[in-house]
Amino acid sequence: MQYREFSVNKLKVSLLGLGCMRFPVLDKDNSKIDVDKATSMVRYAFDNGINYFDTAYPYHGGESEAFMGKALEGIERDQYHLATKSPVWLVEKHEDFMKYLDEQLVNLKTNYVDFYLFHALDKDSFKKIKSLEFEKFVLKAKDEGKIRHIGFSFHDELPVFQEIIDYYPWDFCQIQLNYMDTDYQAGLAGLEYARNRGIDVVVMEPLKGGKLAKSPEDVLQVWKRSQTLRTPVKWALKWLYSLRGISVVLSGMSSQEQLEENIRISSDEDRLSPEDMEIVKEAAQIYRSRTRVDCTGCKYCIPCPQNVAIPDIFQLYNDAHVYGSMEASSKSYYNLLQNKKDGSQCVECGLCEEKCPQNLMIIQYLKDARDDLYSR
Repeated sequence: MQYREFSVNKLKVSLLGLGCMRFPVLDKDNSKIDVDKATSMVRYAFDNGINYFDTAYPYHGGESEAFMGKALEGIERDQYHLATKSPVWLVEKHEDFMKYLDEQLVNLKTNYVDFYLFHALDKDSFKKIKSLEFEKFVLKAKDEGKIRHIGFSFHDELPVFQEIIDYYPWDFCQIQLNYMDTDYQAGLAGLEYARNRGIDVVVMEPLKGGKLAKSPEDVLQVWKRSQTLRTPVKWALKWLYSLRGISVVLSGMSSQEQLEENIRISSDEDRLSPEDMEIVKEAAQIYRSRTRVDCTGCKYCIPCPQNVAIPDIFQLYNDAHVYGSMEASSKSYYNLLQNKKDGSQCVECGLCEEKCPQNLMIIQYLKDARDDLYSR
């Protein structure tokens, strides 16, 4: 396993971290972790060099933290780094910050969390925690030894990320990044922004929820032009490992086979050459050429008066064709239909098209997506 220095304390952390939201489950129920298989995976990960474990309050229907507390029992506490996150959507008053942290410490069977994050910050949730004086909570929690490093995970646009970074002396942050999301949310610009301010970066979604784990034939042909043979997973991980400013790359692995493959990839010294980096760009362009709707996800079109989940529908529509995930996209579209958020709710009022900075034909695209995804 390769390691990098993390924080001003220069902690030795594994380049590959174990994300604890995609463990194998029973009966297709996300809240029922397959304890035997998942525990074996956690132990294998630790025995093979992974020392960064990332969980959160809501993962696996609220069961992930308690599971990790049991799975890590017996391992010396200073031999691994534990990260979890404050459920900011549940925090209604200042005292709630500490209430939830104390609950998490009990579930995790530990006296402290190495890396504590405010979960999924965006413009509104950041405004909320500021109003509740999160800084005082952080100071108290650190003084009491309950947390050692403070950070945040992020899901919004780059200017919001920059605002959050500049507001407080964070120890680290966590962003979504892969070779398809270079300009999505914080993106590469956010990585550079944090790096220039001395803030460590943890990356999530390196395989874009598994979408980059398999490549279509035309992308496979692009990969083959490299002098080094690599799997699609290795290309995705090595692309991230080649970037400056990344301390840990989290992968939510759901099988022993995935875990073993990712550990092998993260343990060898293979580096992408400048020519390889260009190959990655070409592969990404092939994927992007399959995009059905040039929606940037800015969300100016919502809220829709009829509650149509416009950006979500376009994401599903694009994913179905870009990554070949038609079955998964159709299933998710059906869920929107059940909740009356699908395109059939559109009354063609045109308000969304008036607000769209890309001047997209939203009404027609909603019909196209419905015909494509619902007809399956």
